[in-house]
Amino acid sequence: MAIPDYQSIMLPLLKFTGDGKEHSSREAVEYISKLFNIIEDEKRKLLSSGQQPIINNRTGWARTYLKKANLLESTKRSYFKITPLGLEVLKKNPKEINVKFLEQFPEFIKFINLKKTDTEQPKEEIEKYTQTPRELLEMAHGEIKRNLAQELLNTVKNTSPEFFEKLVVDLLTKMGYGGFLPDASEITGKVGDEGIDGRIKEDKLGLDVIYIQAKRWDVPVGRPEIQKFAGALLGQRSKKGIFITTSIFSNGAKDYAQSIDAKIRLIDGEELAELMIDYDVGVSKIKTFEIKNMDSDYFIEE
Repeated sequence: MAIPDYQSIMLPLLKFTGDGKEHSSREAVEYISKLFNIIEDEKRKLLSSGQQPIINNRTGWARTYLKKANLLESTKRSYFKITPLGLEVLKKNPKEINVKFLEQFPEFIKFINLKKTDTEQPKEEIEKYTQTPRELLEMAHGEIKRNLAQELLNTVKNTSPEFFEKLVVDLLTKMGYGGFLPDASEITGKVGDEGIDGRIKEDKLGLDVIYIQAKRWDVPVGRPEIQKFAGALLGQRSKKGIFITTSIFSNGAKDYAQSIDAKIRLIDGEELAELMIDYDVGVSKIKTFEIKNMDSDYFIEE
């Protein structure tokens, strides 16, 4: 069964605490998972950031909203129980509990309107959400990143071959190759390069060299190009290379790169754009948002 949205979890979660006992966040997740018949593979699915299981996130937000309406209360770190008001709600046997239902409680209205600005979503829009606020934020961030990646890739394709080769070396340097060595990297040039566009020291001590091939292409890179690069590596008595393109690699190219002794890392246009964003090459930060959690340990009294 698919993971329920956080509003669908609210009523079952409140019923779970109806025994008046103290319950842990982990117990709540296990209860919701069993109630909705969520299989193990679904339970392991993570948010786009990869930092938290989706079911944990949605159960956590359902708990938070019920707390803001004063239907649940925290007892100690990661533990909570139902409040007298929560018990009264259960006695009325509501068919469902969602954001609209919680708006009858003044405490929840204060929470929704807390530091509200003209740019924030109105209450009626919040009621439509099936994703938690964190999921929505990560989805928006992902969309912005995808659009930026496409814009970057289109721009890179219109640069000169020489600039593209320099960009590749700049990126690898930002990724930590070469370290602080003054001759950590270089562009080899077009004459007598034997199929190699650049080289970069693998580590800060310069104990090994990685050779680079950079193709600013629109057509897929096939097996013959990888074979030529492997031959160039052999001529340099090296077994390490990076082949970067603005297009894609054919299946034949991928299979060949995996079948030979030399280690050739293939980076296509999509991955190139993502790496440029991650390592701030050709992009600049315009705004940073921080997501913080309460430090429960701080409030533990000795």
